Amino acid sequence: MSKELTEDIRSAVQAIVQDEKIWCARAFRLANELDVSPAVIGGAADELGVHLARCQLGLFGYDERKRIVEPAAEVSSELEQAIQEGLILGRLPCAVAWSIARRFGISKMQVSSAAEKLEIRLSQCQLGAF
Repeated sequence: MSKELTEDIRSAVQAIVQDEKIWCARAFRLANELDVSPAVIGGAADELGVHLARCQLGLFGYDERKRIVEPAAEVSSELEQAIQEGLILGRLPCAVAWSIARRFGISKMQVSSAAEKLEIRLSQCQLGAF
């Protein structure tokens, strides 16, 4: 158990649980509201036996399909370069994917789709899902 994981955090996480799941966007909002890292919220979800759902990159939590991300039809050379420059040990950390999305003014899912097209796996979920 993390020292940061207080009863207040556990209660706040429990309050956003719906159907034994927490949508990732809600988990990030809660982390921001409580001024804790997303990993603390993910840890509380784990401790409570709650699954994360609706990954903002489309990688997990979409019921029967599990993941919804599809490879992009094409990837601009600028976006490909940004993704390649962001790799750590051959994978793109989720936080870097989010940063690329902000930089290019595109959705997180578009970055994930570009990574799929380039056959690059994402890693280091900020909530600790993978």
